[in-house]
Amino acid sequence: MIATIEIMGKSVQIQWSKTAEKALNKLSSPLLVEMELLFSCLIRKAVRFRQDDHPENFVSVTPQLKVRFRPVMTKACRISDLDGGETPLTDFPIKNPSAFVPKYLCIDYQRGKWSGEFQLVEFAKNR
Repeated sequence: MIATIEIMGKSVQIQWSKTAEKALNKLSSPLLVEMELLFSCLIRKAVRFRQDDHPENFVSVTPQLKVRFRPVMTKACRISDLDGGETPLTDFPIKNPSAFVPKYLCIDYQRGKWSGEFQLVEFAKNR
């Protein structure tokens, strides 16, 4: 399945697998998918599947799928933050956040778990 939405004035192509479509149709409330771009010691991309957030902060792809982009930063940069544990985050006040809005988001559902990946740049086109 493929759909295109607009986030911060930018087009984002959302693609999800047939297994993800089947799982979405079984949900009692929409799946909230967050594309997180972390600015810290390093830059990290992550796709988060939220249940503890407000759906009105997300863009509707389908009635059962909502997406948002969230640039965040850590309050301090410590090497210990890189061990994979959760670090307290805050929204990152980028002057032009639309410049960082991803171009593509792919979502899948396998073995009872959601997974996703997003791209910040367009794929190279064959000439």
